[in-house]
Amino acid sequence: MTTLDHCTETTHSAVRPVNAMRIVTYTADLFRAWKNRRAFYRLGEMTDTELADVGLTRGDLHVAVDLPFASDPTARLRTIRQTRADNLEAMARRVA
Repeated sequence: MTTLDHCTETTHSAVRPVNAMRIVTYTADLFRAWKNRRAFYRLGEMTDTELADVGLTRGDLHVAVDLPFASDPTARLRTIRQTRADNLEAMARRVA
């Protein structure tokens, strides 16, 4: 056995756990997306007043629902809410 043969065998055996981890990670991401999408749909059942309490509007839900299934709509809602909060804070600073 040469050094090159030994290196090739090691590389092949090291690839198997990496591929298994990719499958596990992908499955976990899909499960998380499904779970977050269920929570997202429950937001649609809230009244406009309840949504305003958490810093969202009904329009924000319509924007986030158009994302592909594998994407997390709650992450998009978090970005929308944070941007709105930052804009309100900046406007408050200009007034004062």
